[in-house]
Amino acid sequence: MLIPKADRKLIHEYIFREGVLVAKKDYNLPKHQDIDTKNLYVIKAAQSLTSKGYLNTRFSWQYYYYTLTPAGLDYLREWLHLPAEIVPATHVKQQRSHAPPRGMLGGEDRERRGGRGGDRGDREGGYRRRDGKEGGAPGEFAPSL
Repeated sequence: MLIPKADRKLIHEYIFREGVLVAKKDYNLPKHQDIDTKNLYVIKAAQSLTSKGYLNTRFSWQYYYYTLTPAGLDYLREWLHLPAEIVPATHVKQQRSHAPPRGMLGGEDRERRGGRGGDRGDREGGYRRRDGKEGGAPGEFAPSL
């Protein structure tokens, strides 16, 4: 399909910037939800990049999900004349806080909380017992086969 060069450039820039692309399977949609061009152009441009091995495609619930491959990253970087320092948003590492994740505390914190399982609250001693009643079947119950 012939796609105007300006629209193709918009699509390629978006894919490179984000690293992923989502398109609804509606060929008559006048405009893509994220890119200012026809949805048909977006689907066909992505289909072309997929056939060359530059995108991976998943289809679920009437939506196409495209992800950029390493070969596609190199191709789009060359096509858009971008330096190697610029990478898609999906390739940027997120900054993490220095606090340890919950559940990854050391032994002294575990001891302070009350042993291995932590605080059991009102379950100590009388697990599954209510109001002093003994659970289970009566003593004279004898099932027959």
